[in-house]
Amino acid sequence: MRYAQPAEGFRSGIEPVLLAASIPARSGEQVLEAGTGAGAALLCLSARVAGIRAAGVEIDAGLARLATSNAAANGFGDMQIIAGAIETAALPGRFDHALANPPYHAPHGTESPDESRETAKRGSDALMHAWIARLSASLRNRGTLTVIVPAGMIPACLAAMTLSDSPCAAIFPLWPKAGRAAKLALLRGIRQGRGTMRLLPGLVLHQPDGSFTRAAQAILREGADLDLRG
Repeated sequence: MRYAQPAEGFRSGIEPVLLAASIPARSGEQVLEAGTGAGAALLCLSARVAGIRAAGVEIDAGLARLATSNAAANGFGDMQIIAGAIETAALPGRFDHALANPPYHAPHGTESPDESRETAKRGSDALMHAWIARLSASLRNRGTLTVIVPAGMIPACLAAMTLSDSPCAAIFPLWPKAGRAAKLALLRGIRQGRGTMRLLPGLVLHQPDGSFTRAAQAILREGADLDLRG
């Protein structure tokens, strides 16, 4: 996959790749991403699952143009990138799956000198609730809502999912190394779901020497999926 992103400011890490790997999409289904940036997650998902119909919403107009260019460069010309805020953007119908790597830096933390990075990272409980509410409302019944967030944001996300009628069905920790506390987790909600929430074993990302584990390599380099069904 070819991926262009800004040389400075906000740049993609492994989070969108892991997020994309966790989406249980099938060919022909419609997928929505909030805060799509330069398109990393939707590009990875489209490369793994042929035939999906993907739409991304991005508030930064420059990144939205870059995401459109990246989609074309990879042969995904029908991927729709919408420039605007997820809270108010006009969306093309209902979706089978929604995903986001939402802004999660503390609202009163040190401000980044780079405007694009500040916009991409500065979050709050209110913003998290607004994003999850809009994504949930965009879903068909039994559609999935998946977010990747730091451990400290899990309580706010669980509350927002419940209030938005997409209660969390699974928490999937991402362990930096075996025996270390998880810094990130994937949360899976189901629109109008009624099942019991499960805490899954999760994924260990790194070996003791800092290299990626075999399971992580399979996702990051080989396009393997990440099953959140347990």
